[in-house]
Amino acid sequence: MTASVVPFTAKASSDESIVSLLEARHHDPFEVLGLHSDNGESVYRVYRPDAVSVRLADGGPALTAKGAGLFVWHGDASSIPAHPAIEYSADNGYTHQYTDPYTFLPQLTDNDLHLFGEGRHWHVYHVLGAHLREVDGVTGVLFAVWAPGAERISVVGGFNNWDGRLHPMRVRGGGGVWELFIPELAAGELYKFEIRNRSSGNILLKTDPYGSGYEQRPNTAAIVCASDNFQWQDADWLSARADCDWQHEPMSVYEVHLGSWQRSEQAGFLNYRELARRLVDHVLKLGFTHIELMPITEHPLDASWGYQATGYFAPTSRYGSPDDFRYFVDYCHSHDIGVLLDWVPAHFPRDEFALANFDGTALYEHEDPRRGEHRDWGTLIYNYGRNEVRNFLVSSAMCWVEEFHIDGLRVDAVASILYLDYSRDEGDWLPNKYGGNENLEAIDFVRELNGVVQGQHQGVLIVAEESTSWPQVSRPAWLGGLGFSMKWNMGWMHDTLDYFSKDPVHRHFHHDQLTFGLLYAFTENFVLPFSHDEVVHGKSSMIYKMPGDEWQRFANLRLLYTYMFTYPGKKLLFMGNEFGQGEEWNHDKALDWYVLDYPLHQGLQSLTADLNQLYRQTPALYRNDFDQQGFEWIDCHDSDQSILSYLRRDGDAFVIVVLNFTPVPRDNYRIGVPHAGAYQVIFNSDSEYYGGSNVGQAELLAEAGPWMNRPASITVNLPPLAGVVIRQK
Repeated sequence: MTASVVPFTAKASSDESIVSLLEARHHDPFEVLGLHSDNGESVYRVYRPDAVSVRLADGGPALTAKGAGLFVWHGDASSIPAHPAIEYSADNGYTHQYTDPYTFLPQLTDNDLHLFGEGRHWHVYHVLGAHLREVDGVTGVLFAVWAPGAERISVVGGFNNWDGRLHPMRVRGGGGVWELFIPELAAGELYKFEIRNRSSGNILLKTDPYGSGYEQRPNTAAIVCASDNFQWQDADWLSARADCDWQHEPMSVYEVHLGSWQRSEQAGFLNYRELARRLVDHVLKLGFTHIELMPITEHPLDASWGYQATGYFAPTSRYGSPDDFRYFVDYCHSHDIGVLLDWVPAHFPRDEFALANFDGTALYEHEDPRRGEHRDWGTLIYNYGRNEVRNFLVSSAMCWVEEFHIDGLRVDAVASILYLDYSRDEGDWLPNKYGGNENLEAIDFVRELNGVVQGQHQGVLIVAEESTSWPQVSRPAWLGGLGFSMKWNMGWMHDTLDYFSKDPVHRHFHHDQLTFGLLYAFTENFVLPFSHDEVVHGKSSMIYKMPGDEWQRFANLRLLYTYMFTYPGKKLLFMGNEFGQGEEWNHDKALDWYVLDYPLHQGLQSLTADLNQLYRQTPALYRNDFDQQGFEWIDCHDSDQSILSYLRRDGDAFVIVVLNFTPVPRDNYRIGVPHAGAYQVIFNSDSEYYGGSNVGQAELLAEAGPWMNRPASITVNLPPLAGVVIRQK
């Protein structure tokens, strides 16, 4: 932190800038330090308040102490190299040498500053932050930060004993961007920005919003990271991704919290590299196509699960280095597994070391708490109307796609972004300029985000967790939509889980909870999510949401997964759901893998694997997930027996799905089918292999004759609390 300085007496009004420097409030120390012309004479100034003597190295002249740490030399400038080395003796007797940073020209281009000011510098993470650079043959680190409310900013770190007097930055133009190139610094240095607010004079110590790496919690300094020299091996994957017709391909997502999937008994968290090997083995065994990571953007609090991020451009150091995370993604791609990242542009935490009140003003957040505070979470809301803030967020998304080869983003809490009155009482929100509750600036941001990322990276997915009936979330902006690739189907999820929580004897009263979803199933590109949110905060684990005794609970859950995998939409399961984790999810410990020693849990995991295989090998189950031509009811009206039957289609190819939501077997249950002839059961969730009772047939024969407005019919022996999938032979 900045220490007090020995008073310096200015001899003339022209020395006011020197006084400003010595009082640690100068906006451009280059006006004072380094080589200058003073009344026709060359003058060289160095500010070292920690030195007792200063000279130019390599036999150069000594500088005269002027008090308060200012050292000055007058003489012939021809003897001064362009970037002289400074040698000084500290008050502890040690001698140090460094290249003077106040001899270098500005490094950020006017175009960089212009684009950032307009909010259109999509790769500004290459500009702001800390970057290794060679300038005029001198290696070092270029630091840059946006803080228009600052009077003075300094780079502080171990290299200057965290003394804010030693490396003040210069402001560039009127946009509030500050920069400083510090020679000889290298990768691994810890640093922060010390910011003096222009209005109050208050001193703030902030980590770098654009940092490429950070210390492990509870420490909060940013780390200078080496340039990306990682040797990617996924060129074929990226090429195939760009050409993929993802809407018509299977997509089954395994949602993971890396800190609690598995752990080391000795070291706690596993490294990204070890996680890659273990997780990919598991995902391949179960047949998922993608892994979705709960937020791994840097965050201070484990209990936030990553949803209160402070480092939007760096994978959390809990699990290793940025290159370790690159290895994780590369390893997944080498095994044909996509990687999605949960990403949070809706809000950020109030931690004093990070974005909140960054330069002593409401910089990233709205100043008015009616727009700038999230009441539910105690966090702050981004000011989407500010160009530089939107640029920060879009650039973060681009960074994950380009620097870490992420295949898509799941955007958290989209409803809270879109609505000005989200979770607010009357009088606690401000309407838009038309008097409505839509956040017009946020809508523009969302469309810009989707347009930029997907426009520049064909095949990258952006998925909205949006819990309201906002129209056209996953439709293009040019059609009036928001431009997301897909949207979580929260309505279907809530209705389905509520239905399954009912005792089967009462389910016939709630049959519409299963059928209602098809009224809107094709209005969006939907993902069917059973996520982490459904197994926390007293909601119970998936297995304990199910009614009945142990056998019935597992049968219900097998039926639920069968229903999900045969219903239109892409699929998502949270870790532990695949084998029936008994306890609610706890971020502080690993999953209860030991339960796989028990047959019912092992059977459920086998069912999950077989459903994934069935789904991926049956185009009728995925080709038209977003098209009503891919779904036909056979019978949606049998509420008395709580049975549903439907077709999934891919052109002329089809499969039949029949689901029995009661524990009563139904023998000779007749349904209409498209054609007479031989059929076979290709999946039965009641198989003894999964822990079921093994009721049902393997072969069926459809008789010609109208039934349910179809030309033929078959009779099926329906197992209890189970679903069967049937295909024509």
